[in-house]
Amino acid sequence: MAQKKRPQRGGDYQGKPKRGTEGRTKGAQGRGARFTAQQRMPQASRTQQTAAPQRRDVHAAEGNYIEGRRAAFEALRTGFPIKRALIAQGVENEPAIRDLLGGLGEAGVSVKSVPRTQLDAISSHGAHQGIVLEVGKFPYADLSDIIAAAPAGSPALVVVLDHVTDAGNFGAIVRSAEVVGAAGVVIPNKRSAEVTVATYKTSAGAVMHLPIAQVPNIARALEDLKSAGFWVGGATEHAEDVCWDAPFEGRVALVMGSEGDGISRLVLDTCDFTTKLPQRGETESLNVAQAATALCFEWMRRNRDSLA
Repeated sequence: MAQKKRPQRGGDYQGKPKRGTEGRTKGAQGRGARFTAQQRMPQASRTQQTAAPQRRDVHAAEGNYIEGRRAAFEALRTGFPIKRALIAQGVENEPAIRDLLGGLGEAGVSVKSVPRTQLDAISSHGAHQGIVLEVGKFPYADLSDIIAAAPAGSPALVVVLDHVTDAGNFGAIVRSAEVVGAAGVVIPNKRSAEVTVATYKTSAGAVMHLPIAQVPNIARALEDLKSAGFWVGGATEHAEDVCWDAPFEGRVALVMGSEGDGISRLVLDTCDFTTKLPQRGETESLNVAQAATALCFEWMRRNRDSLA
C-alpha cells in the first residue's frame, strides 16, 4: 500500500522547512528536553556513604541471566538458548515451577537446586520468583536486520533511544514497542542501558521477541533509517505541536531522549519533526517509558487500517 502523503506545513515543529523530495533539511533546533524532571536525591553524608555501600552484582551487570517465571516461560516458548536453570530450594512443588521444570526437561536444560540467597545475589531487584536462567550474552541485532524486518512500502515503527540509562525504563519501552508491532529498538553501544537480567524482567520477556540493535552513533543510524524511508520524529516537551498532529503515518523512527538531558543536540538536529504529548494537569510530564508507550500506541492508532 502506498504511504499517505505527509501533511504540508509552512515549517516543521520548530519553525524550519520540512524535508522535501530533493533532500532533507535539519529540523528541530534547540536542546531536547526531557519527558521527566531529573530527580535528585538529597546527598548522603560522608558517614552514611561509607557505612552503607550498595551491593554491586557483577553477574547482573554482564547480562548473563534471565530471572522470573514469566521471562523464563518466554525463553522456553521462543527457543532462546539456555545454558542451565537455577531453582530456589523449596519451590519445586509449586505449580508454575513444576510447569517450568517440565519445559526445561523437554528442552534438555540442566537444572540445579540452589539456596535462595544465591538467586538473591544474582537478581537485579530480588524478584526472581525462585528461578533464574543462565543464558549467556544477549545476541544483539544489526541495524540492517531491523530495516529488513520493515518491508518497503509498509507502515513500520523503530524506537530509537538516545542514551536512556535506567534498566526499568529500557525494559518497559521494549515491551511497549513489541506490543504495538515495532520492527525493532536501537540503542547506543556506550553510556546506555543494555539488555541485562533487569531488562529481561522489566520487559516481561519482550527482549526475546524484538530485534535490538546497538550502534556506535545514533545520528548516523537515523540517517540510515531515513535512507530506508523512515520519517524521524523526536519526542521533546519543547515541541510546538502535540502528537495528534505529528506525521505518524507510515514508516516512523521515534527518538526518545535520556532521563536527565533529553535528546542530544546532534540527534535532535537530525530529526525531521518533534512532538510532545498533550497535557492538562500540573505535573511536569511523564517519564520516558510512559511517554514512549503513549507515542507508540498513537503510531499504531494512525496506521491501524494498514496494519490490520
